[in-house]
Amino acid sequence: MDRRDSGDCRGSLAVVGIGPGSVEHMTPAARRAVEAADAVAGYKTYIELIRPLLREDQEILSSGMMQEVKRCRLAIQAAEKGGRVALVCSGDPGIYAMAGLVFELIREENSRVEVEVIPGIAALNSCASLLGAPLMHDFAVISLSDLLTPWGIIEKRLEAAAMADFVTVIYNPRSKKRTIQILWARDIFLRHRDEDTPVGIVTGAMRENQEIRLTTLEKMADGEITMQSTLIIGNSSTFVHGGTMITPRGYHGKYDLKRRESGRP
Repeated sequence: MDRRDSGDCRGSLAVVGIGPGSVEHMTPAARRAVEAADAVAGYKTYIELIRPLLREDQEILSSGMMQEVKRCRLAIQAAEKGGRVALVCSGDPGIYAMAGLVFELIREENSRVEVEVIPGIAALNSCASLLGAPLMHDFAVISLSDLLTPWGIIEKRLEAAAMADFVTVIYNPRSKKRTIQILWARDIFLRHRDEDTPVGIVTGAMRENQEIRLTTLEKMADGEITMQSTLIIGNSSTFVHGGTMITPRGYHGKYDLKRRESGRP
């Protein structure tokens, strides 16, 4: 019997990570959740990215930038009516995306909706793969957006990551209104790292507007950086070779990596 016919109107909500943007980089589980949904909710740009998977009979609940709470509420309300809902997020839904907000609203509203989080390829994964292998050792991830986090806290986290020699991934490095923070971040790292430390900048990873730039810590803010950019600042061991950015895991210090001539031990 359909739950909607039995009086139990509790539906299900899948918070789906669609990855970098192209359908080919979605996981099979993410694709199945979108295709099986009665309603699909999400930021309008992300809805367009998965348009090939959508059916004519699916309800589309889209909204614009800065309307995250509205999107999550719409998705929860649709699921409360007994439907299967997919709320799509760029990258991974549990990394600077909608999974946390959904659970907060579920708690605040005492909703009985069943929630499933379906992981996706995060920006740090896609950007790292395009740069080479910059995340082979311990790393930190910090967003420069101060809309929800005071800058003083962000500054402390930057200082700690720089001092501890973490490879550091920078999300939301710059926006139209927020232009100076990336310079402050650079200056913090320059207090702890060499000015020639490799930095990789990827904009629009795995999308049509994709751009990849390898630069240095000193010059990292010289080129164009947008909200679609992700920066990876290397640690003291990171190097560039053949157009790729590599952070050694430590094998060189433990094993002899040089190829030996045939017949020799």
